[in-house]
Amino acid sequence: MGGGRMAAGDDTLVEAWLALLGEQRRYAAHTIAGYRRDLAALRRCHPGLALDAFTESHIRQALGRLHAQGLKPRSLARALAAWRGYFEWRAPTAGLERNPAHGVRAPRIPRTLPKALSVDHAQALLDRSGLPPVESIIERRDLAMFEVLYSSGLRLAELVGLDHVPLREGGYVSHSWIQLDEGEAVVRGKGGKTRIVPLGGRAVEAVRAWLAVRAELLPPQPDPGTRAALFLGARGARISPRVVQLQLDRLARRVGLPLRVHPHSLRHSFASHLLQSAQDLRAVQELLGHANISTTQIYTRLDFQHLAASYDQAHPRAHRKPRK
Repeated sequence: MGGGRMAAGDDTLVEAWLALLGEQRRYAAHTIAGYRRDLAALRRCHPGLALDAFTESHIRQALGRLHAQGLKPRSLARALAAWRGYFEWRAPTAGLERNPAHGVRAPRIPRTLPKALSVDHAQALLDRSGLPPVESIIERRDLAMFEVLYSSGLRLAELVGLDHVPLREGGYVSHSWIQLDEGEAVVRGKGGKTRIVPLGGRAVEAVRAWLAVRAELLPPQPDPGTRAALFLGARGARISPRVVQLQLDRLARRVGLPLRVHPHSLRHSFASHLLQSAQDLRAVQELLGHANISTTQIYTRLDFQHLAASYDQAHPRAHRKPRK
């Protein structure tokens, strides 16, 4: 297959791999869309060449061309991850000697600190500080969603993928669901890995209040996936990530928080607040579903920033005069 021209089946192969990521590994839709763009960009770098004919040299050249076009290190790293994943899947079937992207290293990505809310801001948000008591169906749903995010540190895709009961029916199979009596949720995260996360008392209470009215949003004849879904949109389908983002930002503005709040902010807040109290990095790694503890270690830097700020405020000799 060495020097073949682009196969008409490349599109079909790419879509088959992406479908696998979505259906079996439960990758988020935006991640799959990004991988599709990354593979299209790779093919544009070597027009006319079949993907099965790519070598490590082709991969390196493509990475260099995308860098020259202005792509940032984080985007290049994601593109390389998409290419590596595709060829890892394709190589055995195509009889390739090796994955051509395997030995190529991504450019170093600057480690930036995630934006976590302070404990006071998190409490103000979830207590709906200054707002009337929760009454409407949508308000009950939103409070339940945000309590679960902060209580369990879920990713946005994991939250919207939760079912209120495990269901296997009509081709639909639950991968993530809540267990309120046990105060926990079973979650399938990145890479198809399943973990169990706790649901705090406030989260359980909010979810029970939502489930008491959830049926009012269900359509007359829902499909199995909709019937199983924990959180529903106003039109009765499983809630979309975009709606969660908009509703959380809206609540943050209503309670007067001086910053924009994204669902991932609550995941970061969960991790940093837990570390401030528990100091157990391995436990937080398991709860977040991080494959590598180095990803979790960034939260220790957040904790140090918190301690440093307290030191600056409290220690009598913390504020040194600048050198002349």
